[in-house]
Amino acid sequence: MSVQPVDKLVTRLSIMNDAQYLIEIDHLVWNDNNTPCVLQYGSRQQYLQDHPPGTQLVAILGEQICGYVGFQHPTYVSTNQHVYDIHIAIHPDYQGKGIGRKLIESLGEFARSQQIRKLTLRVLSTNKEAFQFYKKLGFVENGRLPEEFYINGQYVDDILMTYWL
Repeated sequence: MSVQPVDKLVTRLSIMNDAQYLIEIDHLVWNDNNTPCVLQYGSRQQYLQDHPPGTQLVAILGEQICGYVGFQHPTYVSTNQHVYDIHIAIHPDYQGKGIGRKLIESLGEFARSQQIRKLTLRVLSTNKEAFQFYKKLGFVENGRLPEEFYINGQYVDDILMTYWL
């Protein structure tokens, strides 16, 4: 597969027609090493209930959706609406090419326009590559829940990270 240069990457808010591609990326990316519970969506409609249009920035190279970053307020409390809790997934064929960085940069711009002050995420201690990626982008560890999950016969820490906009 020939992958276009990342400088040709376009990001935009998700639309309904993206759902099937985003489901495929989720099925390829999420596993026991990077999430405490692998979600399997039985239908496009079920996926759209959890991820309505406009709650993700999608990355597109040419005509191909190659990744996304999802965002939502961590709670419905009005005093917490300056925060986006995020999750990111890049199609395996496009990982390591700068797409994740571009998505986070684009989300930062979008979030600032929405008066968001910080991005938060959670990463499993077993997901060392993702943890290093987030640190390289400027996320800082601001909490750790030791042995929060028991996955594949081992206890795994849940690491809380923040990026200030």
